[in-house]
Amino acid sequence: MATLYGPDPVVEALQEALAILADGGAVVEHQQLDLKEEAGRRGPGGVVLPGSARNDVAARALAGECACMANTPGGGALLVGVADDSTLIGTELDPEWLRARIFELTQRRITVDARDVFVRGSRLLAVRVVEAIEPVRWNDRISWRVADRCVEIDAATWHERRAHGLLVDWSAQPSNVLSESARPTAVEIVRTFLRESVDSSANDLAEAATPDLLRRLNAVTGDGHLTNAGFLVFVGRGIPAIDYIRRDRAGADSTDRVRDAGLSLIEELQAVFSTARAHNPMVHVSQGLAIGQTRRIPERTLREAVVNGVAHREWGVDDLTVVEHLGNSLKVTSPGAFFGGVTSDNIINHPSRSRNTALTELLAAIRVAEREGIGVDRMVADMLRLGYPRPEITETPSPTVIVSLIAETVDEGWMTWLAAFSDPGTPRNLRRLMALDLLTRQGWIDLATLATSLQVSEGEALPVVEELLGLTVARSPVITPVDGVPDGMSEAWALVEGARKALDSGYGSRAPRRARASRESVALSYVRARGRISSTELGSLLSAHPTNMGRLLRSLEDQGLIEPSRPNRRGAGLYYLPRVSS
Repeated sequence: MATLYGPDPVVEALQEALAILADGGAVVEHQQLDLKEEAGRRGPGGVVLPGSARNDVAARALAGECACMANTPGGGALLVGVADDSTLIGTELDPEWLRARIFELTQRRITVDARDVFVRGSRLLAVRVVEAIEPVRWNDRISWRVADRCVEIDAATWHERRAHGLLVDWSAQPSNVLSESARPTAVEIVRTFLRESVDSSANDLAEAATPDLLRRLNAVTGDGHLTNAGFLVFVGRGIPAIDYIRRDRAGADSTDRVRDAGLSLIEELQAVFSTARAHNPMVHVSQGLAIGQTRRIPERTLREAVVNGVAHREWGVDDLTVVEHLGNSLKVTSPGAFFGGVTSDNIINHPSRSRNTALTELLAAIRVAEREGIGVDRMVADMLRLGYPRPEITETPSPTVIVSLIAETVDEGWMTWLAAFSDPGTPRNLRRLMALDLLTRQGWIDLATLATSLQVSEGEALPVVEELLGLTVARSPVITPVDGVPDGMSEAWALVEGARKALDSGYGSRAPRRARASRESVALSYVRARGRISSTELGSLLSAHPTNMGRLLRSLEDQGLIEPSRPNRRGAGLYYLPRVSS
């Protein structure tokens, strides 16, 4: 069940109930324990009907009960497959499907831990529900448990209860484990991370006596108990938190694995970093980088991806953070959904808020991770600087968050090009890197497409365009306004041919890794994003004469991809629109 940081009253109540049922006794429901039959399985006369793995009627009923339990101080547990009188009915519900369905039904607010338990030959589900950070509504109502039933409350009452004595951040709350239980190996690893930091204050902290070290890291309470964050980092939950798997290629057997029980989180992280480093070779770079070499996957990025997978995950479930190191790619899958309004579309710039603030801050204080709001920025910049794709960060229905890094070949031509910009700070400017990456792959930008790529407003994207207009590379301007844009329509900018040639020249005799977008793809991306394209605009995009664009436009029309603004295709002002599929 849920992770234990000392005795957990919900888990203890659940274990007690299972023991009573095993002895044939009757369980008394209370605030943190609810017995539930699988809804939809009673026929005429109360006959129990066969169950199914995906009973949506049952899922909806349980989602409402989970919302109530999540709103209750301390959360609670549902024991599914047991009647109110403690009769064992059993259940056929698939726990993984149920978890995903409850997450969906509660507007992605509740992640439960659902596990099989067996009592006297009956299969039951133990569903653990952690306390919610914000009230969860069900059927437009907020309810919480009072004794053995759900009672409706208003939002003001719920928030008032929060304000009076409840620490929202569970990782800052005290565990029931004394600081003397910190594992000596974990303490020494922390000292090593601190000594390796360039921060002199971290170096001083590394030499502090252990009690003082724990105190200054805010890992211990005033009465000498480790916080929950401190317990995880210095003691561990007893079962593995991370499963690192190394494969040389897709479909191959694993060549290395780190999945160790009985260690602290910092020991697991150190083991994963060390093993991953052995499979992350140094790459010699002959152009564009002063250092001359780098790890295939930037080491800071790899570490940040792994640390984020434990720092921001849902710790109310036993699932592991899985790190798959396949060839030159890395995929980190962490339990739980995005948190605090973060999505795939805003993660770079959204104000950061962790469900585990104290844990995140502790890992940052140890210098194994960036503080909130910095790590993702650095990951994106580090990958783009070497010419790799941006990290892909997505949420699955399970729910989990997946971070994918693909680092096949360092793009030395791209790095040489960046080093040739009139502003030497270009390779370190995140938004400029993102804009140039979009420009070289698409061939053009406007404020709308750039804002989407940067995950900012158009107003925030405008200064980036203004910077690019003021820059040169190899004595060529970088971007120029697209000709033929009609009055009243937003401006667009194309990559200047001289800048493109400077990029191509960086590859020498080698084929450019960042090949030019095809003429067709440039035309289609433009017309689909902006709703129109003329021969003048297309010629400007491709550094060609407008009179030579007719054949390309007619080819796209023949393929059913665009259509003319006038059927006769004649006269000044003719343009093409994207064809809408019927």
